Amino acid sequence: MKKDIHPPYHQKAKVTCACGAVFTIGATKPEFEVEICSECHPFYTGKEKIVDVAGRVEKFKARMEKVEGVKGTRAPSKRAKRVLKVEKRASKQSDKSVKQKNSK
Repeated sequence: MKKDIHPPYHQKAKVTCACGAVFTIGATKPEFEVEICSECHPFYTGKEKIVDVAGRVEKFKARMEKVEGVKGTRAPSKRAKRVLKVEKRASKQSDKSVKQKNSK
């Protein structure tokens, strides 16, 4: 390591949390102030707040029902139009062939 390019290392840097907890760590600054620590963080304390998710599933189902109702009213896709056109053409040809057979 090069000399005089690294900051001084403090073996016992004091960390003060907003909840009042104080502990020491090794760091380049002598003192820290933090908003949340392992003493007050919900994940570590087991006091996690459960977000109210009631109604989300119902909202999703309602949206899906609405979409299902709209599906029938949408214009047919290009592929569907082509299929209808081919079917119509096939039925016309079969009608012509039936008429030709009846006329003979």
